[in-house]
Amino acid sequence: MKPIAAKITKPITLKTRLRCIDNTGAKELEVISVRLYKGRRRRLPRAGVGDIVICSVKVGTEKIRKKVVHAVVVRQKKEYRRADGLRVKFEDNAAIVINPKTKEPQGTEIRGVVAKEAIQRFSAIGKISSQVM
Repeated sequence: MKPIAAKITKPITLKTRLRCIDNTGAKELEVISVRLYKGRRRRLPRAGVGDIVICSVKVGTEKIRKKVVHAVVVRQKKEYRRADGLRVKFEDNAAIVINPKTKEPQGTEIRGVVAKEAIQRFSAIGKISSQVM
């Protein structure tokens, strides 16, 4: 994982529902944990664009439903600030399912826009994404 230049606010917390925008068969994910989160006692873990979250698949095909998967957040509704002063926000919160060991996407295509910060951290996502903002 590479560092990100932007100062990203982290609005995604536990129990947040994320849209899955790849073709793995999952449609909706629920966050159950945030990887590499260092926090304080009794504080809920938070994630933003480019962070790895552990999710439970709530809606999807019968094969993948009720499974625990790792995912990367690629869009968030809450605006965040880039290093050049530009503020960016999206219509929804979205994620992509990844392989926990190799950090490679499990799907072969990504529908919709992906934030530039997620691609800076995980270059393999940029290879299969259709639009980058």
